[in-house]
Amino acid sequence: MPEYKNTAGKGKKQQKPNKTLNMLRLGAFWLVILFVCAMIYNSLTGTGYVKSEERSITEVLTYAKEEKLEKIEVVGNELRVTAKDDVDLPKNIISRKDGSGTLQEQGFEEVISEGKVTVEIKDNTDILGMILDAAFIIVPTVLIIGFLIFMMRQAQSMNNQNMGFGKAKARLYGNEKNKVLFSDVAGNEAAKQDLSEVVDFLKSPKKYEKVGAKIPRGVLLAGDPGTGKTLMARAVAGEANVPFFSISGSEFAEMFVGVGASRVRDLFAKAKKNAPSIIFIDEIDAVAHKRDARGGAGREDEQTLNQILVEMDGFDNDSGVIVIAATNRVDMLDKALLRPGRFDRHVNVTLPERKDRVEILKVHFKNKPTDGNVDLDALAAKTAGSSGADLANIANEAAISAARNNRKEITNADVTEAFERVAIGPERKSKVMNDEERKITAYHEAGHAIVGHVLPDSDPVHKVTIIPRGRTGGVTWFLPPEDRSYKNIYELKDVLARAMGGRVAERLILGEDGITTGASSDLQHVAELAREMVTEEGMGVKLRDQVFNTDEVNFFGDRAKIYSEKTSEIIDAEIEALNREANIRAEAVLKANRKYLDALAEELLKKETLEEKEVSAILKGTSLPAAAKLHN
Repeated sequence: MPEYKNTAGKGKKQQKPNKTLNMLRLGAFWLVILFVCAMIYNSLTGTGYVKSEERSITEVLTYAKEEKLEKIEVVGNELRVTAKDDVDLPKNIISRKDGSGTLQEQGFEEVISEGKVTVEIKDNTDILGMILDAAFIIVPTVLIIGFLIFMMRQAQSMNNQNMGFGKAKARLYGNEKNKVLFSDVAGNEAAKQDLSEVVDFLKSPKKYEKVGAKIPRGVLLAGDPGTGKTLMARAVAGEANVPFFSISGSEFAEMFVGVGASRVRDLFAKAKKNAPSIIFIDEIDAVAHKRDARGGAGREDEQTLNQILVEMDGFDNDSGVIVIAATNRVDMLDKALLRPGRFDRHVNVTLPERKDRVEILKVHFKNKPTDGNVDLDALAAKTAGSSGADLANIANEAAISAARNNRKEITNADVTEAFERVAIGPERKSKVMNDEERKITAYHEAGHAIVGHVLPDSDPVHKVTIIPRGRTGGVTWFLPPEDRSYKNIYELKDVLARAMGGRVAERLILGEDGITTGASSDLQHVAELAREMVTEEGMGVKLRDQVFNTDEVNFFGDRAKIYSEKTSEIIDAEIEALNREANIRAEAVLKANRKYLDALAEELLKKETLEEKEVSAILKGTSLPAAAKLHN
C-alpha cells in the first residue's frame, strides 16, 4: 500500500516567518526614519543642503576688507562664508581658493591679522554632509525599488490565488489515532454488510479480480438526515485503512463557470495518486440536480455534474478509487449519475429500529456516568422514529441536565427531561398565562387526549401538559407502543380526528365564535396529512388507488401539476371530506364523554402535567359513540 501524508486534524500549516525579509523591512523602516530626522535637523541647524550663492575669491576678499563677513570656514579648497546680519549679502556664500595655498597666500593675510574676520579650518571630511548626500540618492532609490518589489509580490500572490482557485478543497483523513470503525456505528447492519464488501475489496482486490468480479465504482448512501451516512463512510475508511478524501457538494459550486469542474478533476487526480483511496462527497444533490428539469447547458452546476460523470466512468477498474456519496434527496439526482458504472450500489441508511436504538444509546452513554437506574431500553421504546443524531442529542442533553443540577451522575429524571426537550421542546415556565388562557389550553389539550384515548386505532396518550413547550402553549403527546413500518387508513383517520380534538373542545366550551388561534398548528397538520393520504397514498374515496406526484419541477424550478383541473377539484373535495369527517368523529367523542372532558381539564389546571397512568385513570369509563366509528 503506498504511503501518504495524513493531514487530518492538523488544519493548515502555520508558515514560519521569513527572518531575512523581516530584517529588511525593519532596516528600511529605520532608514526612512533616519532620513526624515536628518532633514529635520538640517532645516533647524541651517547646515547641509541650505541654499547658498557662489562668489569669486576676489569678491570674498573685498567683503572681508569691508568687514561685512562674520566668519570664513575653510574646508579643503572650499570657503563657506557667513555674512553679517546687518549687511546686504546672502547669508551663506560659497567660494573656492585658487590652488592649494592658505588664505594668507590668497591675499587674506591683512584682514586676518587685523581681526576683521574669523577664520576656522575644518576637517575636509564632512560626515553629515556625506550622509545627506548619500541619503538624497539612496533613500528615493530604495523606496522606488521597494515599491516595485511590493507590486511584483502582490501580482505573484494574486496569480497564485488564481492558480489555486480550481483546486479541490477536500480534507484528507486516514492514519489518525481515533479512527471510526464499524464497531463505533451501532445499528444499520444491512448497510454495514454492503459497505464491508467495499472494505474487503480495498484490502484484498486480487481476491475479486481472480473470479472476474468488479467492485462498485460508486456507493450512494441514501437516508434521512441524522441517520449516520457520513459516519458510515468514515467507518469504511477506518476499516480499510486508506486515505479518505471528504468534500461537500456545495464546495464545488462557484460563481465562475468551470471552477467546479476543475475542482472535480483535481480531486480525482489526488485520489488516484493516493490509491487505493476513497472519495466521499457529502450532500451530492447540491451539484447533481436533474439536468432536464433545471435547463441551461452552460450552468456551473451542470458542468460540475458532467465532470463528475466523466471521472466516475473514466478511471480504470484497477485504479483503487471508490466514490461514496451521501444524500437525503435521491429523487433530485440526475439519472445518469445513478446508472450502473457510476453509482452501481445504493445503500439505504434507515432510521434505527428499537434494538438498534438501544445499541446506539449504549454507544453515546458509554463514557457518561449514570446512577444505575437509567433504563436505556425504556428510552429506546419511546424514541420510535428518532435518528442516530437525535439519540446522540438526547444523551448530551441528559449530561447537561445532570451538570446543571450539580449532579455527578446522570439520573433517569435527567434522561426523561432530555428526551422531552429534544422531542417536544423545552419547558417555558417563564411564559405567564392568565386564568382564561390556562382554561382554554386545558380544555384544548384535554380534547386531544380524550379523542386519542377513545378511538381504537390511535396511539396511547403518553403525557398531557398545559406548560408551554417550544412554540406550543401546551402538548398532548402520543407514543406508539412499538415500531411500525406502515399505517392503515383507520389509523390515519384516527390521527386526523384526534388532531381536531383541540379545536372541537374549544367550540364546545366557548361556542362557535369563541374558537382561538391555538389550533393553527393542528389544522396545518390535518391539511398536510389529508393531502398526503389523497395524493400520495391513494386513500381517497373517488380517487382510491391513484397517486398524483406533486414533486415534479418545471423549467423555472416551480412545482408543476401533472393532472387536470378537474382532478385537482376532486382532490380538494376529497381533502375537505377527510377534514369534515375528522371534525364529526371528534365532536361525537367529546359530546359523548363531556364529563371526562371537564374532569381532565380540571385536573390539568391543578397539576399542569399528567402522565400516562394518571390520564388513563381519569378517562377510565369513556365510551366510543357510533358516530365516531369507521364504516368504510
